Amino acid sequence: MDKIWLKNYPDGAPTTINPNQYSSLVEMFEKAVRRHPDIPAYINMGKVLTYRKLEERSRAFAAYLQNELCLEKGERIALMMPNLLQYPIALFGALRAGLVVVNVNPLYTPRELEHQLNDSGAKAIVVVSNFAATLEKVVFNTEVKHVILTRMGDQLSFGKRTLVNFVVKYVKKLVPKYKLPHAASFREALSIGKLRQYVKPELLPDDLAFLQYTGGTTGVAKGAMLTHRSIVANIIQAKWVADPLILNGEGKIGVIALPMYHVFALTVNCLLFIELGLTGLLISNPRDIPGFIKELKKYRVSVITGVNTLFNALLNNEHFKEVNFSRMKMTVGGGAAVQRSVAERWHAATGNHIIEGYGMTECSPLIAATRSDSTEYSGSIGIPVPNTDIRIVDDAGNDVPLGERGELWVKGPQVMQGYWQREEDTADVMKDGWMATGDIVEMGQDLNLRIVDRKKDMIIVSGFNVYPNEIEEVISSHPKVNEVVVVGIPNEKSGECIKVFATKKDETLTREELRKYCKQHLTGYKIPREIEFREELPKSNVGKILRRVLRDEEMERIKKQLNAK
Repeated sequence: MDKIWLKNYPDGAPTTINPNQYSSLVEMFEKAVRRHPDIPAYINMGKVLTYRKLEERSRAFAAYLQNELCLEKGERIALMMPNLLQYPIALFGALRAGLVVVNVNPLYTPRELEHQLNDSGAKAIVVVSNFAATLEKVVFNTEVKHVILTRMGDQLSFGKRTLVNFVVKYVKKLVPKYKLPHAASFREALSIGKLRQYVKPELLPDDLAFLQYTGGTTGVAKGAMLTHRSIVANIIQAKWVADPLILNGEGKIGVIALPMYHVFALTVNCLLFIELGLTGLLISNPRDIPGFIKELKKYRVSVITGVNTLFNALLNNEHFKEVNFSRMKMTVGGGAAVQRSVAERWHAATGNHIIEGYGMTECSPLIAATRSDSTEYSGSIGIPVPNTDIRIVDDAGNDVPLGERGELWVKGPQVMQGYWQREEDTADVMKDGWMATGDIVEMGQDLNLRIVDRKKDMIIVSGFNVYPNEIEEVISSHPKVNEVVVVGIPNEKSGECIKVFATKKDETLTREELRKYCKQHLTGYKIPREIEFREELPKSNVGKILRRVLRDEEMERIKKQLNAK
């Protein structure tokens, strides 16, 4: 497809970026530190970590990894922690030692953790004590030789550290008993590393920086091989979106509520913020909405990123209106579609229009975004970021005409090398240099991309294609609905039928009322056959509603019903 969407780029905006601006993430980091050494890089639980201190502590950690653990360039190290100051120290320390970072969701079950550690071949892991009991169950079944243990408050001042660690363990009882007798202390590792010599390895653009595992919402989690060049390129592509609003980050605070082990927050928050010179306000537990809002009240924030469910939860808290948003410059939504009702309420409350970003783990992750000067909700994901080529193809791999729906294929410097040790899975998605996203999209006459749905989430009702996002958009606009997700379930007459799972904002809402509302806005075959209200919906670590979990539950229920007959 010719790059017709370039017509939609803001006036004066560059149409290309230099993906080789930095030879590695380490070079990017070192130059950022030299530009602004004494401004805060991160704030967490009131503790400030400057860029200079981040450089010193990450250097010490890198020296520890090199000298004490004797880890060599290219070996893998797992990081298993929420948004704490320890995370960026360990992250940049590992990268500076030439290691490949394997981000691990702290909420993994032992089975999931064992799979990821074995699949990646990680030789070391940094883990917060809250999740050490999970690691204990599987560590001896893996190649992990070195466990580095930290506690929630370990990077805070002495008094605060003692208090936080006591409360977490003995008051809130968030640290299950564990036994890892050979584990080293993260604080001790930094103390030892300070006394050791750090030797900067030679890093090439095509060296691996991350094995970033897919979220598992579309099947078995696989490690996307992301190089220093692919991540650097995507940071510069994301900067293209942010630059008109955040020309200079010094003195500006960006909220990091999504966990940095997730690729969206990793690139758009953790790494882009470093390049911009922003101060990252780390929210360790974004599900604690009252606590989150207290943090927002303390600081005049300039940037916030999130997912639809997070924005919705904040808006639904009565104290959110007390936050001062006079310095807010930018809000970015990703991970899942931002719904119109949420976007409009967010603008009314903060004065910010939500910039929607679209991406996937395999693309580091950013592929497209709405313009930074957007003034209203469009329901689109905007335009491909610079240096990104796209195709929209039919099932045979042929380009479809403008305005027609097809699967999105992507090519650009941000695309992964492939899946770690999975040649067949790589071949399934990599087509002559193109990455097949599995997402059904259309590009209208306005030259903006719109996600119709995941290819495999499409529901076929009596031969008609039904896209869950469309139905969710309608139902979410009902004033009594809080959250909603739609799945397809088997049906003898129509092949599949539509089932809705929803949580209520108003307890008076009935199934009949909601079905009547759907009839007003949807054609007959799109009307849900079943509606189930729940107290809450299952979500991923970044708050994305897990459609697959609900679909699997329904399939199991139907299977049991058939067996009973």
